[in-house]
Amino acid sequence: MDGKDYSVFSILPPFNNLHAQLVNSTTGRLVATNITLTYEAVADAAGSINTSSSTKTNFWSWVVSLYNTLFGTTGSAINVGLTGSVAPSLTPRPMAFNATNDWFEAVGIPVTPYDDNGVKNFYPMVKVVARDASNNVLATARTVLPVSDEMSCKSCHASTSANAAKPAAGWVNASDAEKDWKQNILRLHDDKQLGSALFTTALSSFGYNAAGLYQTALTGKPILCANCHSSNALPGTGVTGISPLTKAIHSRHATVNDPVSGQTLDASTNRTACYLCHPGSVTKCLRGAMGKATDASGNMLMGCQSCHGKMSAVGSASRTGWLQEPTCQSCHHDGIRETNALNASGNPLAWNDTRFATNANAPMAGYNLYRFSKGHGGLQCEACHGATHAEYPSSHVNDNVLSMDTQGHAGTITECGSCHKTVPLTLNGGPHGMHTTGNAWVSAHKDQVKSAGSQSCTYCHGATYRGTALSQVKMARSITTEKGTVNYTAGQTVTCYDCHNGPNGG
Repeated sequence: MDGKDYSVFSILPPFNNLHAQLVNSTTGRLVATNITLTYEAVADAAGSINTSSSTKTNFWSWVVSLYNTLFGTTGSAINVGLTGSVAPSLTPRPMAFNATNDWFEAVGIPVTPYDDNGVKNFYPMVKVVARDASNNVLATARTVLPVSDEMSCKSCHASTSANAAKPAAGWVNASDAEKDWKQNILRLHDDKQLGSALFTTALSSFGYNAAGLYQTALTGKPILCANCHSSNALPGTGVTGISPLTKAIHSRHATVNDPVSGQTLDASTNRTACYLCHPGSVTKCLRGAMGKATDASGNMLMGCQSCHGKMSAVGSASRTGWLQEPTCQSCHHDGIRETNALNASGNPLAWNDTRFATNANAPMAGYNLYRFSKGHGGLQCEACHGATHAEYPSSHVNDNVLSMDTQGHAGTITECGSCHKTVPLTLNGGPHGMHTTGNAWVSAHKDQVKSAGSQSCTYCHGATYRGTALSQVKMARSITTEKGTVNYTAGQTVTCYDCHNGPNGG
């Protein structure tokens, strides 16, 4: 979201999506009928709870002026979002079933990053409850609705900042810091566009002041950036001939100098450049397993550019914003995990192995997004691996609550018992072609491997059968073998030599 103030302009509204799937632990199958799912606010371990949004932003004072053309007056009621979803509270709110994606959803929840004590919390929590037709509780789950207003355009656009972004008429010097940098941006935008025939026509078509965006906002009509600059986050927006919002912002700022380092934002190789605008140095949006990965010296192994490329690539005219995104298979292939998804030319790495690939044409032809992909048993990839930028285990404790509640430890949901009351025996029918784990596999794997060949083990256990990162146990466990008990600690690699003499047994 854009912050507390929407009286000047808006890039994005408060708009969060919540998805949920229910598994029958007896059958191991998804349940979609004769049940209801609801969401409600719940306190996190620190006691922070967020049960209302309307008192924490002036969004509802300006929602009709900004979004009426796109959404009508649906979001004009206090605490109601643009699609009709209600801000989390102590009252359970319904989720709807989406048959296309096989999930229950609440789209456009208007949550803010302030709890009920006025304290910033970028990761407020909700509880999802599944009930049967008789209103009996079947299952509950706690998860986060991540939200941030940490847009730091003020680093360059606040009054008295560096002169490179100073409007021709000078800084606005507004007394309200939230409005100040936004008004400076509108004034600078007018400097560059006033006099353009396309801009003049656009001003008129949206009922804006002919003197420009700055004067329009001053007279009480806030600007929706996507009215002119199309955004796939707000379908149906944009003016023909005017660049999409992602291209306009990223391509323009690629040549801008970082006010701290002095280098161009395009030259940056770490997340600092992105955090100037995206959330952010405090929010730390890039917080998942990849975002927190470090080398032996503690240096970050991956940054935003590792997947998305440099800023000019994100702003390329050939890229489709919000839909043309990195894919899992660029890094995860053939038992290997790359730390950079791009080749020297900035194009995604391509491999023949599709074991960890996102689904083709999801959510539409030509695109393959992780957050719309599904795998084992029809479960969404995010159900086991966590949300985009927050893949398990996350560096933020609230992100990990769902996996902790589900399987007893933070991390990718790997325990078969999370979904199966009785774990089925399989050679390769588990997630990503996995076999059953635990004692059931110990007693059966000799015959299974004999039928499939030991080569099938090498993907996860390595060419030497001494294990890889893919064969690590995620929590301490004990395995009973013919030769006694073998104990594993969390993070230990399982090899074919732990119980016998490698793949040949004995």
